[in-house]
Amino acid sequence: MRIVVTGASGFLGRLLADALTRAGTFGGAPIGRLVLVDRVAPPGDPHRAGTPVQVVHGELPEHLDAVFAEPVDVLFHLAAAVSAECEADFDLGMRANVDVTRALLEAARAQSASGGPVMRLLFAGSVAVYGSHPALPLPAAVSETTVAAPRSSYGTQKLMCEQLIADCTRRGFVDGRVARLMTVAVRPGKPNAAASGFLSGIVREPLAGLPAVCPVDPALEVALSSPRRTLEGILRVAEAERGTGPGRLEGPLPVNLPGLTVSVADMLATLRQVAGDTVADRVTLAPDPAVEAIVGSWPAAFDHRRATAMGLTPDPSFRSVLLDYLTDHPEAVAAPPR
Repeated sequence: MRIVVTGASGFLGRLLADALTRAGTFGGAPIGRLVLVDRVAPPGDPHRAGTPVQVVHGELPEHLDAVFAEPVDVLFHLAAAVSAECEADFDLGMRANVDVTRALLEAARAQSASGGPVMRLLFAGSVAVYGSHPALPLPAAVSETTVAAPRSSYGTQKLMCEQLIADCTRRGFVDGRVARLMTVAVRPGKPNAAASGFLSGIVREPLAGLPAVCPVDPALEVALSSPRRTLEGILRVAEAERGTGPGRLEGPLPVNLPGLTVSVADMLATLRQVAGDTVADRVTLAPDPAVEAIVGSWPAAFDHRRATAMGLTPDPSFRSVLLDYLTDHPEAVAAPPR
């Protein structure tokens, strides 16, 4: 079995690659080779004992021949331009999100048409496909059957990719699965260009002894998922057999991964409770209407019955999310919380 991960040098890509190499199997079958693809060279040495690893470094469209030089059985498509980038540069978003996804689908289609395997594709979708508008208000709890009406270029591009994957799956070109991700927090490392990046920053930076800015009204509610729960959901949707019944992937709809509904004020209060006043006081409020317009258009409450049927549950509290971060990244904390 040959498995490809795009965006493999990103935070989630690295977590996924680590999980696959540790397991050595996918869906009960041994992984013969793991191919890590990213325009950024992977940090450290990706070649670990066990599963053989191949690194493809560069722009994905320029390296499709290398990616598909041998049959691809499973592909995790995590590479993307993120929300604020796409809002600032429409053409970048279309190239990085829509054009690259279409190129992958065409390569997979050619593979199956030539007698190769029908590739299983896990696409990292986003709840940014939803948007609130006075003419089309969101229900109290959003589900996969809620009309997707994005209010950002990023959400629109993600929705375009979802629909293209669904049609290619209907036609038998690929076996496509879409896992719509909540905002993943708390992410370690440097800030990225996502509009939602501050939701990690208002925790990560103060814990590291650095100032942070909260650009939204603290009363704003958001849907979050810890890295641990997000990775679990990606793998569960990718490995699930199709059909009806517990743990199976039923029908063509995407799966909204479960999210924890929490206000920004609650996040800051939890930070204060766990880490103390000195840490929490490093966060200042500085409203940014552009950021709030994007993040505020996303739903915060979800009907998770589809994910629950697959055995997935949200994080129990933001306190548990914060404690997970402290456990997983002790090196990122300037001083031990009180």
